[in-house]
Amino acid sequence: MTTAMGAALRRIQLGNALSAFGNGFTVPFLFVYVARVRGLGANTAGVVLATFAVAALVVLPFIGRLIDRRGPQSVAVAGAVAAAVGSMGLGLAASEPLVIAAAGVLGAGMAAIQPALATLIVWCSTPITRSRAFATQFFLGNLGLGVGGLLGGLLVDTSAASSFVRLFAIDAAMFLVLGAAVATVRLRRSLVFDGPVPAAGEQLGGTGGRPSLLADRAMVQLCVLGFVMFFACYGQFESGLTAFAVDVARISPSMLGIALAANTAAIVLAQFVVLKLVERRRRSRVIALVGLVWTVAWCAAGAAGLVPGSEAIGITAIISAYALFGLGEAMLSPTVAPLVADLAPPSALGRYNSAFSLVKQLALAVGPAVGGLMAGAGLYGTYIAALIGCSLGITALALRLGRRLTAQQDNPLRAVTGAPVPAPRAAASDEVITAA
Repeated sequence: MTTAMGAALRRIQLGNALSAFGNGFTVPFLFVYVARVRGLGANTAGVVLATFAVAALVVLPFIGRLIDRRGPQSVAVAGAVAAAVGSMGLGLAASEPLVIAAAGVLGAGMAAIQPALATLIVWCSTPITRSRAFATQFFLGNLGLGVGGLLGGLLVDTSAASSFVRLFAIDAAMFLVLGAAVATVRLRRSLVFDGPVPAAGEQLGGTGGRPSLLADRAMVQLCVLGFVMFFACYGQFESGLTAFAVDVARISPSMLGIALAANTAAIVLAQFVVLKLVERRRRSRVIALVGLVWTVAWCAAGAAGLVPGSEAIGITAIISAYALFGLGEAMLSPTVAPLVADLAPPSALGRYNSAFSLVKQLALAVGPAVGGLMAGAGLYGTYIAALIGCSLGITALALRLGRRLTAQQDNPLRAVTGAPVPAPRAAASDEVITAA
């Protein structure tokens, strides 16, 4: 990696961390803000949360192609500006239509940012350094979110809407900081594609971006695997797992907050230790191990409901489950996103990143719905058994995926690496105002 690439990457990572810090001021309090502070009720708050997912699902199918044609920098900046407008709109809106509209703008902006930043990180890294780059992004994002949430809790006052306006203003400002950080990245072009550079407007494989991506069996299998992973972990944090902890394990809401803090602490404390342990291992085997870790996590969560009347055991089991989920997340951060990048042809990197982001959003939309329905029906035994099955399915799917990966894709540190994936060739300049 060149000095310029490293400087660009650090600037992008800092902007991402500060935007996560801003998110921490608003995300934990959004439901309470809409339902109680603005007096719009729980139903409207639920619609607002659903709007984030819907907005992401609407824009993501188009974002990847836009990234590949216009570059990730302009998409990331536009997404950051849209997210800032949406966040500030949420802070100022007092009626149901305005709150929902602002949530839609915020959700669309954040959906555009994710694959654009992932593409920029790929451009600013090499196959050798890519795992560490994504692990750092994940670490800083969680640290920023946790610190922001802590400070937001100190500033918030549910009796004063003005305190929430302040929180959303901070969130909006941090999105603008991210946009400015990305917009000011300048990196001297010194790298080229390993293969032929596609001409402007050329379709991947000559058949169009979507059909070619679907024809990539390894990428399709990774998307299926990703859906199961996000469904079995993130998709349950705010629905089924929370309901199970409160209704069956009899955990108080305050203890749930500690459990979530244990999840963040596990990520922050374990991330770079885990990175050293896994970066020389086959990626498919690491993902398979995550499935086993999460199997133990769901077994621990299930055990919390097996000992009636023992609050201490229930609390310990739930906190342990959340910590194990965090350990699994720390193992995935240097593994999955770099694998998506290494599967993608240079001309379709944005589409691959966007497709995987779309899969994540689908899982985050379906997961809470399924978990909430099963919790509402009282099917907690079936719920835990199903999630244990999903976790074991992660292991099986990861091992199957490993058979489709090349040695370079499954473990770039053990293979002879070539040139990193750069930005598309500039027509008549040796510099680009992007990360390359």
